[in-house]
Amino acid sequence: MPQTIHRGIKSLIDEANAEIETVSAADAIKAAQSADVVIVDIRDPREIERDGKIPGAFSCTRGMLEFWIDPASPYAKPIFQEDKKFIFHCAGGMRSALAAKTAKDMGLKPVAHMGGGFAAWRDAGGPIEKWEPKKPKG
Repeated sequence: MPQTIHRGIKSLIDEANAEIETVSAADAIKAAQSADVVIVDIRDPREIERDGKIPGAFSCTRGMLEFWIDPASPYAKPIFQEDKKFIFHCAGGMRSALAAKTAKDMGLKPVAHMGGGFAAWRDAGGPIEKWEPKKPKG
């Protein structure tokens, strides 16, 4: 018997967008110049390797988000404890809406997401750098 999904992805994204701030790519490009803003890239590492990244963006896969935000988690990242504005982005703006809502629900603030994601950033002429793998130590 097939599963019956009562709240699909469209509903979840619509609910998230109703509760979070959405910034345009043009506004995110300006905001990224500020030391008080962290651009959080929640794309999969394969996407970043293939398409490049926003210079200075902090990479956090969607699957680790909650663990990296929570200061009580053994995986907590200090960047999420800073008094900054966090603008989440993904490839097209759907995952980042869900991520921003989750971060907001956890108490992280202020948070937003970039409408249209990395594609909108690229199309708006935002700077992009090639992803460089970490060099092995030794």
